[in-house]
Amino acid sequence: MVDPADRAVERLAIPESLGVSALEPGQRLPSTPPGRQVSIRVQLLDDVTEVFDISQRAPAKALFDLVCVHLNLAERDYFGLQYQNSRRMMVWLDLLKPTLKQIRRPKNTILRFVVKFFSPDTQLLEELTRYLFALQIKHDLACGRLTCNDTSAALLVSHIVQSEIGDFDEVQSFQHLLHNKYMPNQDALMDKITEYHRKHVGQTPAESDHQLLEISRRLEMYGVRLHPAKDREGTKLSLAVSHIGLLLFQGDTRINTFNWSKVRKLSFKRKRFLIKLRPDLNQSGYQDTLEFAMGSRDCSKIFWKICVEYHAFFRLFEEPKPKPKAVLFTRGSSFRFSGRTQKQVSDYVKDSEFQKVPFERKHSKKVSCGSLTPQDGKTSTLPPETVSVDQTDSPLRSTLQAPGDDPTVTNGHQAGPEALPSSTSHPEQQISGVISGISDLSDSTLANPSVVVNGQKPFPLGPGQSPNVHQPSPFNAHSSPLSSPLFTDAGGYVRTDDEDEVRRKKFPTDKAYFIAKELLTTERTFQKDLAVITVSFQAVLGKEEVLPDSVRTLINTNYDPVYQFHQAFLKEVEQRLQQWEGRSNAHIKGDDQRVGDVLLKNVQGIKQQLTPLLQHHGEVLVALDRSCRASQRLEEACREFEQQKVCYLSLNMFLLRPLHRLLHYKLILERLCKHYPPTHQDFRDSRAALADISEMVLQLQGTMTKMENIQKLLELKKDLTGFRDLAVPGREFIRLGCLSKLSGKRLQQRMFFLFSDSLVYTSRGMTADNQFKVQGQLPLYGMTIRESEDEWGLPHCFTLFGQRQSVVVAASCLSEMVKWMEDIRMAVDLVEQSNRPTDLLSTSQSDRKSPEEEEEEEEEELSASRSSLERQAAQRGNSMVHICWHRNTSVSMVDFSVAVENQLSGNLLRKFKNSNGWQKLWVVYTNFSLFFYKSHQDDHPLASLPLLGYSLTVPAETENIQKDYVFKLHFKSHVYYFRSESQYTFQRWMEVIRSATC
Repeated sequence: MVDPADRAVERLAIPESLGVSALEPGQRLPSTPPGRQVSIRVQLLDDVTEVFDISQRAPAKALFDLVCVHLNLAERDYFGLQYQNSRRMMVWLDLLKPTLKQIRRPKNTILRFVVKFFSPDTQLLEELTRYLFALQIKHDLACGRLTCNDTSAALLVSHIVQSEIGDFDEVQSFQHLLHNKYMPNQDALMDKITEYHRKHVGQTPAESDHQLLEISRRLEMYGVRLHPAKDREGTKLSLAVSHIGLLLFQGDTRINTFNWSKVRKLSFKRKRFLIKLRPDLNQSGYQDTLEFAMGSRDCSKIFWKICVEYHAFFRLFEEPKPKPKAVLFTRGSSFRFSGRTQKQVSDYVKDSEFQKVPFERKHSKKVSCGSLTPQDGKTSTLPPETVSVDQTDSPLRSTLQAPGDDPTVTNGHQAGPEALPSSTSHPEQQISGVISGISDLSDSTLANPSVVVNGQKPFPLGPGQSPNVHQPSPFNAHSSPLSSPLFTDAGGYVRTDDEDEVRRKKFPTDKAYFIAKELLTTERTFQKDLAVITVSFQAVLGKEEVLPDSVRTLINTNYDPVYQFHQAFLKEVEQRLQQWEGRSNAHIKGDDQRVGDVLLKNVQGIKQQLTPLLQHHGEVLVALDRSCRASQRLEEACREFEQQKVCYLSLNMFLLRPLHRLLHYKLILERLCKHYPPTHQDFRDSRAALADISEMVLQLQGTMTKMENIQKLLELKKDLTGFRDLAVPGREFIRLGCLSKLSGKRLQQRMFFLFSDSLVYTSRGMTADNQFKVQGQLPLYGMTIRESEDEWGLPHCFTLFGQRQSVVVAASCLSEMVKWMEDIRMAVDLVEQSNRPTDLLSTSQSDRKSPEEEEEEEEEELSASRSSLERQAAQRGNSMVHICWHRNTSVSMVDFSVAVENQLSGNLLRKFKNSNGWQKLWVVYTNFSLFFYKSHQDDHPLASLPLLGYSLTVPAETENIQKDYVFKLHFKSHVYYFRSESQYTFQRWMEVIRSATC
């Protein structure tokens, strides 16, 4: 009988190596040790049980290698053998110890071959490995271990069904779903599953596996195995480990992450599991040792071993060397990780040139090859000869291919990352852990590796593409909801000129197409913003029954018709773009390559049906504010709603979104008319639509300006304490920002607010809402202003002379000083032209404090700033006042008006300064900030990046980006690169971001 190891060597044409294993280089698997043979049953991921014969004295590694040779698996170190011990606990088989010393009753034990280390990105290079991962995800989804929302679950099942039965057939798909249970609540999602399955036409099983992995990697519970524990207070929690570090769950909700870079030591003592963290000098009351009580000592030890192996596999460059044996006494555990690290596995597979052997998929009549050639992309037929190991026929069983049937295909990837996977190799993980609010107000927020949570690198494939070979993959080449827009390359792959040419030929490159695409992307964001008011806000307040009937009626009457109208408008734009791109069966690139007719039709609908409603949107804003002042319960309910993730801006800004959207239509139509020649078929419709929308904007301009001012005053009222009433008739907001006020002998940071009647300066308060406390105010009537750098010896210094007091302030730079002086002089001139003194703002404090009192307050502010920084993410931390405070800058009402026009949405690739790969994100620019989503279907952003204070440039040659359409954002030590899909989108992102950056 031929030894299985020898047969594998012959099949793979590798004379000296059995593939990836725990053996040292140059060594090969030894022959089966002498002794009596014992049969071990192993259940594979396709639920087929195989029997392997090993010697009684053989180490567990010999059994594991036999299983991997049977499967012809190269990337074997991602997997492991798991069994239930005598205490009914699931444990991993230790490959360094003999099998029978761990399994006392082999006849009654079935080992499970499962995924042990869940890859966080597209590091899986072999199709067989991806198929095994897909089977593992299928198991986790079916048993309820992989929890997610209904949309994601239905999409996952649709890819599984596509992989198993192929393209959608109504009768066959229904029968298949009826007889196969893929998830607990599958019956309720049958319609969604079939809807998504229809869109996967032409998708091969290999592509379905790849899409399945890409979607599941974005889920919070991907690869998570919960271990019950309790904290010191007895609260029931769960611990888990992943590639990024240790995870802490309460139920199914992740509440904390301990990144590997922050963990100093892991240990256990009896049933106590201890996490020792590296000291953080920036946090007060920092606790460097965390203690959790687990069920027993065995539970602690099992989890500790898993943590050791995860850390070694994802963080180390090579397998750790064994410790030398102690002569007399031993201290601690001798357990160590045995096997190759992720980097070693990746490098080995990339450098190896062995023949890919076909394998059969369960539930599928197609046979997949380990690597599909890019020329045909077809699946191979099953060769006649097969290799069998003992009894049962397994769909995973390898088949032997005659030499020369299929040429060896090398992987198209470039050299692998040089850094460790959980540090610089996966920078995209840093987005998900940032609280959806202000993400970069301090030096250690967005770029802090301690808050990395669940970041993934998307790399979806289009029909006919191989997961193993890079091919051009342009935007919107896929119709799957979570994988539609995509960029060509990922993981550091450099796109060639030939691929660019293929991409240009396949997809439209006309500027009008990208203008129409901007209409589509911004309309999707606008639709989500409308849903915040019409769906989320009313649903939350409807449960508590605090919203007055009059206000609810006002919202329903004026916003529901707008929401329904734009739902239909969005569908029209999506259908037109699909026809334009050739993804629709309606027409083939005829009259569908235009969008002016769609805009004209809907702009006329807005003019006829919605203009009277838009004129009343300001009334909703005023009525809601009046009701909040009358009802404390309603005010608290609105404040709690604004702290929810879906309300990523202030509630008042969402109420004015329909008015602002008219400005966006006007700008889009202006660009279309400027691009089209007068003879173009779309020029007449675009010009007519522009005339109608310009008329509406002119008609509503007065209402819009008035409502924006009221909205800004109401917004500032939430950030300030000490005013009795800020939003009074006749008062206008002009500028807010940070200046240094000379008090005593030193400068103190203060927030200044310039209104049409007075100048107010405040200090950072110590309230739970991080409000700013009024310190003093100066009436503008009779005020004079003078530069005083020479007098005080301070750069960018000027003095304000009021009727009662004088104030010396210094700006952060010359441009800031010029802006403040110009706005103050303009406001003073307007007050004096009215020829009447203005009353001071009504406050509950004295207007002036002595220098000693201000110095005492400054000390209190410094002591409270540390804790307030931690509170701000959940308590109005994303307001413009706080951003200006941290960035030491200012914003005027003119800037806000410009920002209203400069709004943009779309897909971008993002890269960190020290990373190799690009990550695809759905990005929304509004209110001087970038908001990051996984896809346009997400209801709330994962993180935000306020852009005030950032610099916008193009990368220099020395930065070695080597990509087109890339722009760079940097502030202090924070550097981000973003890549767009075309020259037009690149210019548009540069244009809108430049309006918010310096």
